[in-house]
Amino acid sequence: MLLESLSAYGARDAVARLPDEALHHAKRAVLDWMSALYPGTRISPSRELMAAHADELGQGRCSLPGNGTTAFPATAAWINGSVAHAIEFDDIFRDGAYHPGCPVIAAALALAEHHGAAGRALLNAIVVGYEISTRIAAAVQPSHYRYFHTTGTVGCLGAAAAGAALTAPGKSGPMGHAIATSATFASGLQQAFRSDAMSKALHAGHAAAVGVRAAQGAAHGLTGVPDILEGPVGFGAALAQAPRWDSVLDGLGEHYNITRMTQKNHGCCGHTFAAIDAALALRDTGVRPDRIASIHVATYRAALDVAGNPDPATAFEAKFSLPYVLAHALRHGSVRIAAFDPDALRDAQTRALMRRITLVADDAMTAGFPSMRAARVRIVTDDGVQHEHFAPYRKGDPEAPLSDAELNDKFEELAGPVLGQARARQLRDAVWALESLDVQALRLAADQPTS
Repeated sequence: MLLESLSAYGARDAVARLPDEALHHAKRAVLDWMSALYPGTRISPSRELMAAHADELGQGRCSLPGNGTTAFPATAAWINGSVAHAIEFDDIFRDGAYHPGCPVIAAALALAEHHGAAGRALLNAIVVGYEISTRIAAAVQPSHYRYFHTTGTVGCLGAAAAGAALTAPGKSGPMGHAIATSATFASGLQQAFRSDAMSKALHAGHAAAVGVRAAQGAAHGLTGVPDILEGPVGFGAALAQAPRWDSVLDGLGEHYNITRMTQKNHGCCGHTFAAIDAALALRDTGVRPDRIASIHVATYRAALDVAGNPDPATAFEAKFSLPYVLAHALRHGSVRIAAFDPDALRDAQTRALMRRITLVADDAMTAGFPSMRAARVRIVTDDGVQHEHFAPYRKGDPEAPLSDAELNDKFEELAGPVLGQARARQLRDAVWALESLDVQALRLAADQPTS
């Protein structure tokens, strides 16, 4: 069965000396996750979750970074996973339409701190969670993404695999049972993307908490269904059309998907990125926003389904509005956290530019989804001249990855205002040395917002 092979791999790599490249990219993943986590502590649903679980805080050994306290493992994973997904700056596995960092790292960190693990054990667990879940995510696409949020569904399996690597390192039985148990709790509906509710961020936290509980239970003998993935009424049958299970084991343990992550360069929905990049390329050639007569955007259908909102009223809606983020990018040269401040959302010139944007689904780009994330932007200026740029992929994708230096800059930009720049730099350096430290050396429970 598929799960037997996955759990054998997970048990092996939980305790193996991993390739230097895989470990390096695991550290990149941790730093990028923290870049999203710390600013997430300043917005909903962080404050609501902290209030809801007030009676549980200050107990256990698992940090709530940026909130200055601790909790037991499942609660810490639930809060940290949700908070890290809220700001829309977390990583992406493109081929699976999946954000692995929020569920996998939130679960792994909680259990690593709970067990007093070494940094290398944490990194190994993250690699295991990424490798198993990214392959499952790719196997169920694109049909899975029609109704389901992959981070909430497949994220449960990735969190469970990472968790099992820490609760029962080197043991394939608990690894398999943890993944199997988590699969039956997989959930997260696309409808959550289409309102201003907090549910989307909670998908990642739910997945992380499910993974923690499944791993803890499996380590103490709880069993899961061995054919939960490919069984006639299992995960694949229920949540996808003709999943490609034969592809899941390709390169497993040899070619690491964690080295092919997309780290976000814009603070909004990843489906908008190719269009933003194309528009910024035209802006760099001298196209001025006050001279634009019309903008035509051709991209893949999922981008329009998820981020086609023509008139967003809130910050959350604006992050999923291609017209808004494109207009803001053209006017300001970037889409960062400040793009979703109230004054920016109400800006009359941005709103006027939005009304000049036309969105269409391109058949070829749609057929290439999810592994292709492209967009073509054509701008006509008021003198009748046409300016066009095709972005076949996004800045931050494996074809154009953010460098380590750019990830450092991203971390300091996003975490620095929360932690203070001195602490941000100290934590950044500790993450890059994580394989030689114990996890508690990060001192995450002490971090509180500076304002």
